[in-house]
Amino acid sequence: MSKQGPECCSPLVAEPLSGGQAADLARVFKALGDPVRLRLLSLIASHAGGEACVCDLSDVFELSGPTISHHLKVLREAGLIAGERRGTWIYYRVLPDVLGRLAGVLAPSATGRSVAQATR
Repeated sequence: MSKQGPECCSPLVAEPLSGGQAADLARVFKALGDPVRLRLLSLIASHAGGEACVCDLSDVFELSGPTISHHLKVLREAGLIAGERRGTWIYYRVLPDVLGRLAGVLAPSATGRSVAQATR
């Protein structure tokens, strides 16, 4: 998978995923499958200006700094966030294109069939 998230595909209900596409998507969804990482992503995305300093994120959790850094690294490696060092702090922002691709995979197709209908 690229550092910019999955190169993606048609909605699941439009055509089957290839093995490579499924592996790429699974890695991203696995990163999102942890409650701390999902919350970090939400905190970054909803922060004023669309980016948050690691110093703003660490105080929200009862976790050590290295643990927060690990979770941020997983999100970064999955291509969900990007970080920029400014002085001694790193500022993170969500990569909206990746979220758009993920949403597109899960979205109903143009034929009107929803994911739920397709799984029945």
